[in-house]
Amino acid sequence: FNSCRMPQMGIDEEAYEDAAKQLKVDVAAIKAVANVETKGSAFDKEGRPTILYERHYFHRLTQGKFSKKNPDISNSASGGYGKFSAQYGKLEKAYKLAPDAALMSASWGRFQIMGANHVSAGYTTAQQFGTAHMGSESNHLKAFVSLLSNEPRMLKALQAKDWAKFARGYNGPKYKDNDYDTKMREAYE
Repeated sequence: FNSCRMPQMGIDEEAYEDAAKQLKVDVAAIKAVANVETKGSAFDKEGRPTILYERHYFHRLTQGKFSKKNPDISNSASGGYGKFSAQYGKLEKAYKLAPDAALMSASWGRFQIMGANHVSAGYTTAQQFGTAHMGSESNHLKAFVSLLSNEPRMLKALQAKDWAKFARGYNGPKYKDNDYDTKMREAYE
């Protein structure tokens, strides 16, 4: 995780248009999700995909096996994110304990797709999902298209621009804590 991967950054308009056709949404809807989810670059200054490590996922995926000794990376409570600069350190620590669970416990790239959704996002394993996200921002878009194609409720909500319903499916039941629906609607507008 520490080496610069020299990823292909950026998504061209043609790729956005193709994705919009596949999903039957307008490009602005896809860009609204992308802009709200990362608020900046899809990659950090070291060339790694932007991630957010979710300790409660790791706790659940490992049945709390590591929670007592490692509450910073395995905890039944969500939160405790810390600084952006700490995310890869947490992922690395978790990876040493349970690699697949660690990869599934982070949201990845431009669209912040949880590694736990790797199958819906078009990948057989969490490792393949993570590797693809390391390679290019176009792969982030492909994963987003696949995810929504496999999640009809979220897709229907995005098509209808029902931002609350979409945010609930995409970000979970606490989506209002971060006003994801409002931010996406505003980004779309």
